[in-house]
Amino acid sequence: MDYIAYLHKDSKSDFGVSFPDFPGCVTAGKSLDEARRKAPEALAFHIAGMLEDGEKIPKPSKMDDLAGDPNRENAVAFLVTADFNKTKTVRVNITARENQIEMIDRLARRAGMTRSAYMVQSATSGVAFKKRDGSGRRIINARAKRVKSTKRKENQGS
Repeated sequence: MDYIAYLHKDSKSDFGVSFPDFPGCVTAGKSLDEARRKAPEALAFHIAGMLEDGEKIPKPSKMDDLAGDPNRENAVAFLVTADFNKTKTVRVNITARENQIEMIDRLARRAGMTRSAYMVQSATSGVAFKKRDGSGRRIINARAKRVKSTKRKENQGS
């Protein structure tokens, strides 16, 4: 199936691609061609995550359906076919603390993404390769402590 994608470009940004039928499914490229090439893979990955989570895949919108979409403003619409033939989705198991999974789920919901899509996008966005100065670890630990504190209060109230 072909889905409509929006190509966005601000003066100080890379070329971004979003999908009105799949909120939270985004990709980007330094060049127009790179963004266009990444779009099918991003769409396929997002759909695979939805299927894995048991979510229903929407039917493709028609351009007429999106005439009033505010996200379409200053964007170029183009069609993208999910690239299932070139990418193979595999199921993996991970081990993490319960509070870390809760935080991942919360952040994924905020981003409008599935857990799988959020984890892979986070892992492949280059964050792990950026120089660590320790500040990120303190933020994560502070969030984890907040989750533990909230759970303790909930358990005491029961």
